[in-house]
Amino acid sequence: MRRNPERRQSLIDAAIEVLAREGARGLTFRAVDAEAAVPVGTASNYFASRDDLFTQVGGRIYERLLPDEATIARTQEGVQDQARYAELMHELVDRVSAFDSGYLALLELRLESTRRPELRAVLTKRIREDIDTNIGNHTASGLPGDTTSVLLLYLTLNWLIVERLTLPDIFTEQEIRELVDAAVQRSLDVGADGQT
Repeated sequence: MRRNPERRQSLIDAAIEVLAREGARGLTFRAVDAEAAVPVGTASNYFASRDDLFTQVGGRIYERLLPDEATIARTQEGVQDQARYAELMHELVDRVSAFDSGYLALLELRLESTRRPELRAVLTKRIREDIDTNIGNHTASGLPGDTTSVLLLYLTLNWLIVERLTLPDIFTEQEIRELVDAAVQRSLDVGADGQT
């Protein structure tokens, strides 16, 4: 196995693009080599198997989806009310949607994880860490709502992003904005009294 970390990362990023465009069946070493514009056989020198490649991609997507430090710092700014919460959720939907190939590749990986236990373990760990981080950040932020509010928004906004990326004509951008606002408001209503 080769040890050049920059080359490995470049190959994994190329694999994300291939996975998003071609699906799991199209994710081959040859396709990754072509996407990364490297000599044929390069990817097979960096990954022991396709399973290894899938697993590496599963970890890398989440590195790229996570907000940077400046974005995290902005969550602490201003009045921590429902309007601020909605603003942050709009930023989240837009940021994740902007990495469309990463999110589409993640959907492919989720399906593939039903057949690959090692990949399922990686995704379960990464997604659970992401959920726990979101809950922790929310608690520290002073924003309204509770753990249930965070989880409801996680589930709702993930599916909204799926719709936006896979069937973009279902909702207009205005409808997406209104749905995010409504999701925040209703998740806070449920979180406040435990019922709708």
